[in-house]
Amino acid sequence: MTGEPTSHLSEKETSTKNMTDADLSKVSTLDNAEHFQLLEHAGTKRNIKSRHAQMIAIGGTIGTGLFVGSGQALAIGGPGLLFLCYSLVSLLVFGVITAVAEVAAFLPVSGASMAYFCQRFVSPSLGFALGWLYFYSFGIIVAYEITAAGIVIGYWPNNVHIAVWITIMLIVIVGLNLCPVGIYAETEFWFAGIKVVMITGLLILSFVLMLGGGPNHDRLGFRYWNDPGAVKAYIIDGAGGRFTAFLYVWVFSGFSFYFGPELIIFSTGEMRNPRKNVPQAARRYFIRLVIFYVLGALGIGIITDSDSKGLVSGAGDANASPWVIAIRNAGILVLPSIINVGILTSAWSSGNSYLYMSSRALYSLALAGDAPRIFTRCTRYGLPIYAVLASSCFSLLAYLNCGSSAGVVFNWFINLTNTAGFTSWLVCCVVYIRFRKATEEQGLTVPYRSVFQPYAAWVCMFFFAFLLLMNGFTVFYPGRFTPSGFLTTYLGIPIFVLLWLGHKFTWGRNDPWMYRTAHVDLTTNLAEIEADAEMWTRMEETKAEENNRRGVWRRITVLWS
Repeated sequence: MTGEPTSHLSEKETSTKNMTDADLSKVSTLDNAEHFQLLEHAGTKRNIKSRHAQMIAIGGTIGTGLFVGSGQALAIGGPGLLFLCYSLVSLLVFGVITAVAEVAAFLPVSGASMAYFCQRFVSPSLGFALGWLYFYSFGIIVAYEITAAGIVIGYWPNNVHIAVWITIMLIVIVGLNLCPVGIYAETEFWFAGIKVVMITGLLILSFVLMLGGGPNHDRLGFRYWNDPGAVKAYIIDGAGGRFTAFLYVWVFSGFSFYFGPELIIFSTGEMRNPRKNVPQAARRYFIRLVIFYVLGALGIGIITDSDSKGLVSGAGDANASPWVIAIRNAGILVLPSIINVGILTSAWSSGNSYLYMSSRALYSLALAGDAPRIFTRCTRYGLPIYAVLASSCFSLLAYLNCGSSAGVVFNWFINLTNTAGFTSWLVCCVVYIRFRKATEEQGLTVPYRSVFQPYAAWVCMFFFAFLLLMNGFTVFYPGRFTPSGFLTTYLGIPIFVLLWLGHKFTWGRNDPWMYRTAHVDLTTNLAEIEADAEMWTRMEETKAEENNRRGVWRRITVLWS
């Protein structure tokens, strides 16, 4: 069943459609503070600068999964499968980011999220389910990252109870999210910068150790690809075991990539000149994937023995990091503590980003009418204060890890998010495909088109559906099935379906299952967005002319900054 959309539109949109050319020209000469006072009257503010957007896109959601969790994938599949699977997931994630960037660059409204676009372009009920999936998944992951940061601190001997570290992390993360978005963006800029520097340094170190440049002068080469081997068997022997290892590592490696594309979309409603910055972030995303994940996986497999016991120790800190294991084996004593600091800031940064996304997901739901209207209220700085406070309540779940029995409860909460990433990416592909067909049928020109689309979206949709169903496939092997194991890996799917169908058969009884592409609403708020883009272009042209007049030294200092 298809039909015309019933719009639930934001009342907090940036409005420039009534501004004349003279007004826009005047705005282009204003400083930033005067500009935002003139342009924005309510709702969130566009205070995420271009450099913030690019760095958030590079490292916003990279946490302990890449630095520590990759060790488990190495132990199960070996260096060859680790490299292959990280490469495959990188290609799939790049397909998602180029797809969602087209949607977000076309309509970067206040309260933008893939749930908002899903509700507007596909189905209100599906958008409702995705929005609430984002809200609770991101909120729970905040608690996970706070706990991970507390465990990482335990790497250094101390007698301080983990509850104290959890409290400190919680106060800092919630405090940063209660600041104006510009402060959040600035902190994430530096957090992500630390990640970039650390990963770049680790890649260089991997190359040095590979060639025998470590203190013990042991030339590793591709030794560990030969012994114990590039590919390992898992659960069963032979070719079947190697295929099982491949499929397991492929599914498992997705957790290191979760929600990176979505973070860019959530930030577009508060991003300066999003029609320029979103496509830039999407194009540069591929470089991030290659450097961070593909080369990182290659480096890990070269310098770390996949049979190292520490990889599956469950320590959760630098002791379980494949990088640290390799560095210790090379005889470097001080560097592990430095890497642990980097892992700590990564967990801290990820918690910061996930709380931001959880609060903006709730804000977006409220704008669409799917959550109480109180969550649309913003401070004069553009902060959705009540949405942030409500999302922060999830972070209190971290205290469950202070007791062994309560920790079991916390793990059940984490299980709700196990399939959230693949579910989100699958729906993102559906949203993009419907958006693409709608723009073509309605004859609209979009500001950004990827050369890989729409073909990449179709391929990604198939593989994400497959990976979603394969999330806990090992429980079906003989003698391995348990009810708790099954629920652990698949609990998130029925929760999402219940949210979708529950909304459909209650509030959404009169809504279509999917909108006809000819009836998809592509025009509401479009005039305001286009006027906003024109204004930003004029502002940047004026600034460029001023910089040219200030001479070569001014251009050098601008480039450096």
